[in-house]
Amino acid sequence: MPNILDIRRRIRSVTNTRQITKAMKMVSAAKLRRAQERALAARPYAQMLTNVLKSLVSRAEIYDAETGEPRHPLLARRPEKNALLIVVTGDKGLAGAFNTNILKAATRFISTKTDKNLEIETIGRKGRDFLRRRYRAANPRTAESPEQPQTTIVGEQIGVLNKVEYSFASGLAEGVIERYSKEEIDSVYLIYNEFKSVITQRLIVEQILPIEQIGVAEVRQAEAMTEKERDRALEAAREAGVGIRPLDTREVDAAAAKFAAAPVDYIYEQSPEELFRSLLPKYVAIQIFRGLQESVAAEHAARMTAMDAATNNATDMVDSLTLAMNRARQAKITKEIIEIVSGAAAQ
Repeated sequence: MPNILDIRRRIRSVTNTRQITKAMKMVSAAKLRRAQERALAARPYAQMLTNVLKSLVSRAEIYDAETGEPRHPLLARRPEKNALLIVVTGDKGLAGAFNTNILKAATRFISTKTDKNLEIETIGRKGRDFLRRRYRAANPRTAESPEQPQTTIVGEQIGVLNKVEYSFASGLAEGVIERYSKEEIDSVYLIYNEFKSVITQRLIVEQILPIEQIGVAEVRQAEAMTEKERDRALEAAREAGVGIRPLDTREVDAAAAKFAAAPVDYIYEQSPEELFRSLLPKYVAIQIFRGLQESVAAEHAARMTAMDAATNNATDMVDSLTLAMNRARQAKITKEIIEIVSGAAAQ
């Protein structure tokens, strides 16, 4: 049995750790609130853009009348031979299974594309480190087998999630759109944590290109929170004072939806076709921007939950160590009393 001094030293160490994890939980809770506010602030623009595009679809000739082919390259569908996967993870750890779950989902998705050339764009240090070790030199294309499918990493973005800027999402979307228009890639997928509230999240793989239906997320793979994870997140949110219900945006959504559903013929300064061609890339950019924002909010929620669990575990450990220390002290006192009594009886 360790002596009392060792137990006291360990209690102080665990207590200091508990103070750190408790502070980290509160910091993550504050960052989560700000992330939710930023996501809500961007929602009216995204909703109005979607409804403007829906309105233009009914007024513009987006498909060729003779061939039936789409006039915009982002609507064109072709056999999938080359795909691009954008993986959004965090830059830091101490977020429970947040990054691990994303990487597991990415690995499962990659395993379904082994017969295709798959390119990976990583956003976040954790995803970069994991995937670069695994796929950096995987299946190298040689002159003897130029058509051999391969999985490679084509881009790395580190440190952009500290403060998500629309300019970054727009730049990323421009590069993706350019490659898709040149037929260098045939499809684009985005894997991230869809965040609605602390207890309403799911890990999804969403198809960004080609666009099948405006305003409808093309989810190719989804994984919801387990009941145990939801209970932990609920407990952590209550202790940190974070709202657990999704923000009510029905009024904003209804006001934006009136634009697309209005039975009037709008007069556009440019032709509807020209507006549609210029706004569709912005629609792709806002989808990527939304994915980045929701992933950041989900990461803060996961870190808040993980630090709450760590704080509770530290408290339990302190209680256990305190009990062990009291037992050791009692045993020591009892031993000293027995020695005194035995010495007195021997005289």
